[in-house]
Amino acid sequence: MSHELIISLYSVGIKYPSRRRLFSFRSEENWALTDVSFNMYRGQTLGIIGRNGSGKSTLLRTLAGILSPDKGTIENFGVSVSLMSLQLGFTDTLNGWDNAVMSGLILGMTRRQITRHLDEIAEFSDLGDFMDQPLGTYSSGMKVRLGFSVALFLDADVLLLDEVLSVGDAQFREKSATALRDIMASDRTVVIVSHNPSTIEQLCDRAIWIEKGATRMEGEVKRVLESYQECVLGHPGSH
Repeated sequence: MSHELIISLYSVGIKYPSRRRLFSFRSEENWALTDVSFNMYRGQTLGIIGRNGSGKSTLLRTLAGILSPDKGTIENFGVSVSLMSLQLGFTDTLNGWDNAVMSGLILGMTRRQITRHLDEIAEFSDLGDFMDQPLGTYSSGMKVRLGFSVALFLDADVLLLDEVLSVGDAQFREKSATALRDIMASDRTVVIVSHNPSTIEQLCDRAIWIEKGATRMEGEVKRVLESYQECVLGHPGSH
């Protein structure tokens, strides 16, 4: 990992639209993120862990530029960022080939990029003749395999993964993890959100713990996970 700074967040907060309570003149502010600060470096694999509702997915959408901070600042030093969203743009009436193209376009790829990788997408998904069939005939696991295979060929400096390693059958999860390790071995930066501490431990070289929308702790993976598990589960992690 290099020490080239590529993204910096300082005291970032994201607020959902205010919702008025019935029979009340006051509107409530709902902050998904309240105070998140950290730096990201080129070639780093960063793990983000936290309880449900702590703001992890909101943080990824902020890093991707989908959401803008309501307070604090986020600075991108000229890198491209893609959020790996599985099955984005899928349509049941289209076949596997057409869905791969549509999903790739929505994820930010050019038609030329997608066309160049179509055979590799089909091969990685291992769908065989089902690529010619309408998506409506696919099982949920087959849709996941196609979605991951498309997203795998995103050409971005920073790749954001939200729980994507928890989908599909065991064999495909292992295949997916191997493909992601190849990406991590390059100078690309990967951010992984997971509820599974062992996933963070196995794949990441730095970790951030988000608690109630704020950065609770960051640093060396083992130390962060032990503190997280001691707080959340009531006992230190078995690392």
